[in-house]
Amino acid sequence: MFTSIKLIKKNTARAACIAMVSASMLLTGCAGGSVTNASAATTQPTVRPDNIYVYTFDTQADQVRLDGGMLQKLKTHIDGSSAAQKQSGDAAEVREQVANEIVHQLQSMGLRAIRSDIPAPADQNVLMVQGSLDSIDAGNRRRRMLIGLGAGKSEVSSSVQIFYKPAGGAPRLVQSFNASADSGKAPGIAETAGVGAAVGSIATSAAVGGGLHAVSETKHAGVSADATRLADAVAKQIAQIGVSGGWLSTQHTKG
Repeated sequence: MFTSIKLIKKNTARAACIAMVSASMLLTGCAGGSVTNASAATTQPTVRPDNIYVYTFDTQADQVRLDGGMLQKLKTHIDGSSAAQKQSGDAAEVREQVANEIVHQLQSMGLRAIRSDIPAPADQNVLMVQGSLDSIDAGNRRRRMLIGLGAGKSEVSSSVQIFYKPAGGAPRLVQSFNASADSGKAPGIAETAGVGAAVGSIATSAAVGGGLHAVSETKHAGVSADATRLADAVAKQIAQIGVSGGWLSTQHTKG
């Protein structure tokens, strides 16, 4: 009797463990940032810039698409805020986060990156990072959690321009490109519940998958996380410019 109970507990624990590991593998590594339509100038800066000035990206509140789910609408209603206020707040938050993260990533590469909203000093060799946020789409959190596989995904996209200004000279365009990031195509709870079938415990898998999705949604989805991934992609593209110019190691373009 006791042996049977111990065996059941052991098998249940093993099933939960397998479900957790399998679901975790499905939920990770799906989201990311990317750069497309890169157009480089004929000449690249071959001198390491004294500073890299990162300017806040332009954006408008009407470019923000709010979460269309009923829970988010109810939350906005309870908070007493209007959709327009929420759009304006999200736009401001994303533009700040993108600029701050680009600076952070460049500084981690050993580069002198500075947030700026004023013209660069005339006596410095500098790179200038400018751009605009083309869209900020919160997607639908409920659909991401329940369905996944790209349903209800959030996304942030931008147009970016990198300029180089030599000391005493005029700025010239080095490269322009589009950068975007989204919440990916991780499977939803309905999909990850199938992991339990493989080990004979659908209920266990659904519970585990639901918990993992709650954590994943908090850490990896939504426009805030998308803004961070987009900024990381921009920083890596700038690093590639440094590699091409011979003033930065290739290790900064990996990952």
